[in-house]
Amino acid sequence: MAVSVSVLASGSRGNCALVATSTTRILVDAGLSGRETFKRLRALGESVEEISAIVITHEHSDHVAGLQRLAKKLNVPVFLSAPTHQAWSRAVRDAEGVIPELPKPEHFSAGRGFCVGNVEIMPFTIPHDAIDPVGFTFRAEGVKIGFATDLGYMPSNVRNHLRGCSVLVMESNHDTEMLRSGPYPWSVKQRVMSRVGHLSNEALAEFFTSDYDGGAEYIVLAHLSEQNNHPEKARVSAEQALGGCQGLWANRVLLATQTEVLESIRL
Repeated sequence: MAVSVSVLASGSRGNCALVATSTTRILVDAGLSGRETFKRLRALGESVEEISAIVITHEHSDHVAGLQRLAKKLNVPVFLSAPTHQAWSRAVRDAEGVIPELPKPEHFSAGRGFCVGNVEIMPFTIPHDAIDPVGFTFRAEGVKIGFATDLGYMPSNVRNHLRGCSVLVMESNHDTEMLRSGPYPWSVKQRVMSRVGHLSNEALAEFFTSDYDGGAEYIVLAHLSEQNNHPEKARVSAEQALGGCQGLWANRVLLATQTEVLESIRL
């Protein structure tokens, strides 16, 4: 195995993925409980003891709910921006105001790369209603992997960072009409549809038809809403948009879910 990508869970109830090489294993977000994270890692045949680091995109609970326990249990570096660290600390302090410590915090800044083992990581700013949200690209052994979820639209900096990826993990959160007619309060609908909300099937399709380089072997549709989307709607929207791409690869479309581990993509 050279490089692999595994999505343990994706959605509003918890997000976590694993980027792995022969020597390095990195958890992307920690939105599941520690017990559930370990269970899903074992289902993939991964050893918990071999995790090298955790990287965090932003402080919303579906991305950090298990961080405190995981960081303590694994005793590995946790890479997150300083504002995200501060926001997380405020959110998890106890009734007496005591803030739990991460055993090995490491701060990064968007636009400045860093390395974990043999993996080069580049955090980049994304438009979302968090304090300092980022997406990531990972480079190792000639492979580039991009993660861009929890963003309201696709600005040029995000599009540029995602060029040349072999795997894209992309948000396809909602079908616009399902959201408009769905059960959410109007204020929540406005937030989701805003430029700091979540990417719709239609917005992702627009990216694929207008400014996507066509180079990915695999595209993983992630963070699908369980109330305002349907897996087949997301898949059909993406595949129809990708039909016009003339890239070298097949652009195989996969769906990440909340409840099941997505089979590892191995490159």
